[in-house]
Amino acid sequence: MRALIAALVVVLGVVGAWLGYEIYRETASPSGEPYGVPFNLVDQNGDPITEQAFRGHPTALFFGFTHCPEVCPTTLYELGSWFNELGDEGSNIMAYFVSIDPERDTPELLGGYLSNVTDRVIGITGDPEKVREMARGFNIYFKRIDTDDGDYTMDHTASIILLDSQGNFRKTIAWGENSETAMQKLRDLAKT
Repeated sequence: MRALIAALVVVLGVVGAWLGYEIYRETASPSGEPYGVPFNLVDQNGDPITEQAFRGHPTALFFGFTHCPEVCPTTLYELGSWFNELGDEGSNIMAYFVSIDPERDTPELLGGYLSNVTDRVIGITGDPEKVREMARGFNIYFKRIDTDDGDYTMDHTASIILLDSQGNFRKTIAWGENSETAMQKLRDLAKT
């Protein structure tokens, strides 16, 4: 089982790096249009949230799920640590965790999950089809993987998407990226 998890982590890292590059390549030309698509979902408190939440401040955006065995909790923990280390320098960056498993990830579950890791990240979930539309609109790979025990896991992009204060794509932080590099990307993002 550990070998399977290790292999899955490696695959997610490679897929995340490739998708991060593809996102960058697809969005690098200045179009003047914010990155992604309009959406109408709910946050971890059950309050409505739209793409307007990604405007007026820099944004770090991560897609994952609460039953994720390693990538999501590790990424959220790292993101929280980076924010702590940045202190006031990164205080204008808002961070969001969008569930790609909304069938299980209710607002209440997301809120509890995130509060155990960091208070700097807001959870987003909602109607499963609307969540899938949003994820596809942000070029996020996700796929349900059934397991032998009758449960399932989710394979997904493992990169953090960084958006400037107008909602334009800036960069990604890849799964397993060097902390110093990630911190510099967040410092640069805070200035946008």
